[in-house]
Formats: sequence, structure tokens, C-alpha cells
Amino acid sequence: MTEKNQLNPLLKLALDVGPLVLFFAANAKFGIFAATGSFMLAVLIALAVSYALTRPIAMMPLVTAAIVLVFGGLTLILHDETFIKLKPTIIYTLFGGTLAVGLLFGKALLGILFEQMFQLSEEGWRKLTLRWSLFFFAMAVLNEIVWRNASTDFWVSCKLFGAVPLTLVFGVLQMPLINKYSVEKKS
Repeated sequence: MTEKNQLNPLLKLALDVGPLVLFFAANAKFGIFAATGSFMLAVLIALAVSYALTRPIAMMPLVTAAIVLVFGGLTLILHDETFIKLKPTIIYTLFGGTLAVGLLFGKALLGILFEQMFQLSEEGWRKLTLRWSLFFFAMAVLNEIVWRNASTDFWVSCKLFGAVPLTLVFGVLQMPLINKYSVEKKS
């Protein structure tokens, strides 16, 4: 069995956050509709680069890209920014719901996604999966609050300067749990 191709962490970060940075910059210079189009294009380029380097592409980026393309397309076709603003809510709810349903069926799905990075006991995977599920639901609620009560420019800024740092901080805050439930890799 061969080990999966892994992206360099800096390249992975660029592919994950780059489209969002471009979305922010394009919105500041050209407005939400040009930003949406550039975001869609950047997501496709990021997927293509990821595919070329790792084959195959992980499920989460594919689902995210599909939702970006559908809701970005609706935004551009109907000239209504509501659709692109709903996209994060739908993605966060989908991810949170998928993790929660997995737990209901006795599957800590994060264990499947991150088993290459670290090994946890079953209890550790369950707890980590529950935490991330709740985090994603909280982010969905936060997105709804922000886009419904603030300007488009503020909402776009929150995506880059709010959601990304919150996710990184939340991830770092999980390290004590990861360390507590870490198990040695079986040879």
C-alpha cells in the first residue's frame, strides 16, 4: 500500500486560503460580483493544482468547490449576492451535519480524514469529531448573523479576517485533546 501524496503545508495553505484572499481583494477593487467570479475561477485552479500534485482530491475540497460553483453561479446569473453569502452557511452546516450523523452511527469521521496526520483512541476521535461538528454549526450561525446584519464589505472581510483565524485558533485549541488521546502508531 502506498502512502498518499501530501502537499507541502505552505502550498496547501495557499490553495485553501488563496481563493479567499483573491475574493477579498477583488471585492475591495471591483465589487461582490467580480469577486464572486474570481473566487469561482480561483477555486477551480486550486482544485486543478491539487489534483495534479496529489491525485485524487479529498472529498471536502470537492464538495466545497461544487457549492462555490453552484452558489457563485446563481449569484452571477441572478445578480443577487444573497446566494454567495449563503454558501458558507451551507458548507458549515453540511460539514457539521455530516460529522454529527457519523457520530450517531458510531463513526468518528475525522478519524478517516486525519488518520495520516495523527492517531487517536476511539474516544479521542469521537470527542474531536463532536467538537468540530459543533464548531461548524456555530460558524454557520455566525455567518447568518453577519451577512444578515452587516454590509457586504464587512461580511467579505469577516470571511478572511474572522472565519480563517477562528478556525485556526479552534484547531490549535484542540491540541490538548489530541495530546491526551494520542496513541502510538501501529507498525
